[in-house]
Amino acid sequence: MAIELLTPTQVDEMRPAGRFVGEVLTALQEAADVGVNLLELDALAHRMITERGAESCYIDYAPSFGRGPFGKVLCTSVNDAVLHGLPHDYALADGDLVSFDFAVSVDGWVCDSAVSVVVGEPREEDLRLIDVTQQALDAAIAVARPGNRVGDIGRAIGDVARANDLRINTQFGGHGVGRTMHGEPHIPNDGRPGRGFPLKPGLVIAIEPWFLQTTDEIVMDPDGWTIRSADGSRGAHVEHTIAITDGDPIVMTARS
Repeated sequence: MAIELLTPTQVDEMRPAGRFVGEVLTALQEAADVGVNLLELDALAHRMITERGAESCYIDYAPSFGRGPFGKVLCTSVNDAVLHGLPHDYALADGDLVSFDFAVSVDGWVCDSAVSVVVGEPREEDLRLIDVTQQALDAAIAVARPGNRVGDIGRAIGDVARANDLRINTQFGGHGVGRTMHGEPHIPNDGRPGRGFPLKPGLVIAIEPWFLQTTDEIVMDPDGWTIRSADGSRGAHVEHTIAITDGDPIVMTARS
């Protein structure tokens, strides 16, 4: 698959998709609370998609690693689930750690983002895990500049993980974004500096560190989608779509 570099005009055309993704994730964070059902949150995201005239990237998604089509518009990963959580009839309980992953197409352009939150009374170790995962995303965005390469992004994420005694799984990571949700290049959550595809103005990518508290091993639920830690420890996942420019990267999915 060819790697497409967008023009500044095309990057500007993507901005509405990024703003909308940020708005939906903000609404989900505000709505998530003890007793709220995952299906209610998916319905909220679905309603916002319909009102905006956007198109879900998930509902008909059927990749080789899943048991598709996905059938929902939102990924909801709770506690020991960390990726691709399929919304189901579950009411959030006090202290649950939940990650929301959301991607849509607006006017033909896709943006993708994820956030992790705790509902009710949080565990200190959960807040720390979310904070470290966010630190890794911030470190990765900071090196997403021309002259660096994909390996520098991965190394920035990996360095934060290692500094906090977290193990790193590189099976799932970031990716190119544009007219479709998943494109090249793949952005692993670890890497070697100076290696991999060069970062050039017009490259739009999703960076998405995710970590588990005490393992890097994962297992798949019987639903064929939800990915959990192999040892039952909790996970956190954060993600932004960014555009490489001549200077600082643009965070397309920034939340106000």
